Amino acid sequence: MPADTVYNLINASVLPFWLLLLVAPHSRVTNLAVHSGLVPILLGAVYVFYLLTSIIGGGAEGASMNSLQGLLIAFSDPDTLVGAWSHYLIFDLFVGAWLVRDAKRQNIHHLAIVIPLTLTLMAGPLGLALYLAIRGIWRRRFTLIEAG
Repeated sequence: MPADTVYNLINASVLPFWLLLLVAPHSRVTNLAVHSGLVPILLGAVYVFYLLTSIIGGGAEGASMNSLQGLLIAFSDPDTLVGAWSHYLIFDLFVGAWLVRDAKRQNIHHLAIVIPLTLTLMAGPLGLALYLAIRGIWRRRFTLIEAG
């Protein structure tokens, strides 16, 4: 399957799970589909396939992760780029799911995390940073260490 087709499919495939996190964060369907870890495992298969394809195929000449130029060359290969993009999608969804579960544990109302959750989808670290700020203000302490 062409890399651009896979790119479009994996982009579209995560949207229903983000929608569940936004509109039904604690429903049975969301728990089964998103919080079970099934989606990262399935998308992880795409990631592993494209990672192995890049390694076995050798990727683009001059590609490496040791310099910005080498990384630019690596990402010029569509298979490498799809693998890297699936990496982003997996981690952002994982962070979004954690954010929803953590907000529930912290008794933070879901409406308070809709913007950070949306930002996590669009710009992962920015959404996480905003959530952590909200969480810190809510708890009146800025730490990820759980009270024991």
